Amino acid sequence: MPEKRIVLRNCNAIKPNRISTYLAGGGFEALSKVRGMSPEQVIEEIKASGLRGRGGAGFPCGLKWELAKNSEGDGKYVICNADEGEVGTFKDRYILERDPFTLIEGMAIAGHAIGAESGYIYLRAEYHYLLDSLMKAIEQVRKRGFLEQFDIDIREGAGAYICGEESALMDSIEGKRGEVRYRPPFPPTKGLWGKPTIINNVETLMNIPQIILNGAAWFDQMGTERSKGTKVFSVSGDVERPGVYELMLGSSLRELVEDLAMAQRVKIVQVGGATGRIIPYSMLDTPLSFETVLGAGAITIFDESRDTIDIVYRTLEFLAEESCGKCAPCREGTEALVGILSKFSRGEGESRDIVVLEQLSQAMMLSSLCGLGQAAPIPVMDSLQHFRDDYENRIAEKMAVQ
Repeated sequence: MPEKRIVLRNCNAIKPNRISTYLAGGGFEALSKVRGMSPEQVIEEIKASGLRGRGGAGFPCGLKWELAKNSEGDGKYVICNADEGEVGTFKDRYILERDPFTLIEGMAIAGHAIGAESGYIYLRAEYHYLLDSLMKAIEQVRKRGFLEQFDIDIREGAGAYICGEESALMDSIEGKRGEVRYRPPFPPTKGLWGKPTIINNVETLMNIPQIILNGAAWFDQMGTERSKGTKVFSVSGDVERPGVYELMLGSSLRELVEDLAMAQRVKIVQVGGATGRIIPYSMLDTPLSFETVLGAGAITIFDESRDTIDIVYRTLEFLAEESCGKCAPCREGTEALVGILSKFSRGEGESRDIVVLEQLSQAMMLSSLCGLGQAAPIPVMDSLQHFRDDYENRIAEKMAVQ
């Protein structure tokens, strides 16, 4: 199946530093259309489209907007999450470099829908080099009069993985140390500075103008029953053609990995970043959807030369380092997982260690405060399910030399 470009439709087709090229292709027609619609009509259109958040959790976008619209407050905010701190993701960077205007238009539409007069782009610290070009793009839009009812500012991140989580992100914008908040309340009712707030990632907002222009039914007919539209993927690892690809949801992982990225001798595909699912080659025909595997869009391919335990060990080292430390299950649990995986990496693992890995993983998934601690054990559990022999062989090798 070839690529289906909706989010990426303008990338490499317009000049990202010249708004005139965006306007020539119908730019801001969606915002003009929205100005003649009530907020309720806009929200119903997004709800009917079936658009779900592209940041990993997949929460229905229209429902989030409706919650914020109906929440009482004398000020509301729209936040674009451009932190993109997940391992292996670079699709948002690709979009921001090539088509900032669609993002700005999508944010302005969201502002109209929920009754917000201002918004923020939360830009990943490592993307500082994009700050000047984004500010110039916003200023061009402002001069054309498209931001008279809704204005946008940019806040830079502090290089913390945890700030990709929406409540930690809001703390960071407020000038605090980025830590996960206890919930409820949720951002649409009490978010940034205690005001109703919606937080959507770059890719989610990029869909909004096309849905408004083409209608909910147009978007709803693409994808699967529960996964509508397309998904943008960042593909890296042991492949001939790493890069950014956009496919219809429901396409198989094989189409992306072998047909587009031209990977060979595949052993493992990790879908969704550091906390993503571990997919063995035998499951390469798995559809990419919210019902199966998806995540934030990072696809990392490992060929047959790679060691499964080393992959999982290095992943958990990263997650332990990036835990905010607020809750004990994540703070202590990730360190404990790293310690046990380190034993296997050194050839010192024991049978009882496998039992501890499974029990600790289940406890963390049930009791951690946020998605980091809840999802950190996923690579461990998946590797034990699909590559248990790798662990048991290490134990057997140790026993053989004793």
